[in-house]
Amino acid sequence: MNRDQLLAVGGVIGPATFVGAWAISGASTEGFSSMQSAISDLAAVGAPTRIAMTTGFVVFGLGTIAFGLALHDVLEGPAWIAAIATGACTLGVAAAPLGGWTGDGVHATFAGLGYATLVALPVLAAKPIARRGRPAWARASVAIGAVSAVSLLASTLGPAHGFWQRLGLTVGDVWIVTTAAAIVAGAPWTQTGQRRVGES
Repeated sequence: MNRDQLLAVGGVIGPATFVGAWAISGASTEGFSSMQSAISDLAAVGAPTRIAMTTGFVVFGLGTIAFGLALHDVLEGPAWIAAIATGACTLGVAAAPLGGWTGDGVHATFAGLGYATLVALPVLAAKPIARRGRPAWARASVAIGAVSAVSLLASTLGPAHGFWQRLGLTVGDVWIVTTAAAIVAGAPWTQTGQRRVGES
């Protein structure tokens, strides 16, 4: 397993840990509604699930940054920047919990920026993926970005915001896991040698 494959493992472990953390923490908290309550409520100061959910945020953040570094090496274009920014914003969310000393505004800023970069990630990767001879996955990447964007926007506007937040984040996470798994498996379209000279 080469360096890029090792880094890409983070793109599998990070999202899986994050989803597992909010799913298990929410299910084990009496009276908690995943339909109506945000994931960040599980990591709020004073929440009984704070440590577990914060761990989920941190593992996702570090794993997605590692994935971004792998993406930089195997795929031309700026998608890798969006991946690293998503991971960094998630670490910011963990460092500035709801009810913490930084205030909820700082938390919301990191969360909003993380939403934007997560939506941008598959969209930015679509054209380079198409040039690698994977037009179906390129189209799927654009569709995933659109579904994620609409869902996360819905989570800020109306009822069932917990459901829409989880849907928007999960579809983005599925893209990360699927792409990372392709890198780990050494899929031909992810081979480093396919990058064109001078592209970053």
